[in-house]
Amino acid sequence: MINSLPATKKKNSSLALRLLLTGSVLLALASCASTPLPPTQQLQAAELAITNAEQAGVADYASSELNQAREKLAAAHTAVDTEEMVLAQQLADESRVSAELATARAEVFKAKAVNAEMEQSLNTLKQELLRNSGTR
Repeated sequence: MINSLPATKKKNSSLALRLLLTGSVLLALASCASTPLPPTQQLQAAELAITNAEQAGVADYASSELNQAREKLAAAHTAVDTEEMVLAQQLADESRVSAELATARAEVFKAKAVNAEMEQSLNTLKQELLRNSGTR
């Protein structure tokens, strides 16, 4: 009977170790299966890009891109609500890029307008110079 005690303790220890290991594996798998966190940084970046575009007056020059950015941001929030975090991150990134594209296009339109105005002023000055110098 004395010899059987160590064997029983070994079996119990082995069983306890296996149960502990199995429990640890199940806990690790459960944590992997949980819903990933919302893409907070991407959502905030998209919101900031849209706000910056609105403040820059982009709606007058690139309203379709700005609207697309807003729609994608709304879809990203919907994806977060349905716990589709990968899709939410992708949509938030696309929203930010659309807002940045709207801002860039608006800047191009504004620069072209300034350039056209400067060319018109230059042409007016040239005509004045020619008229004042007496040559045509």
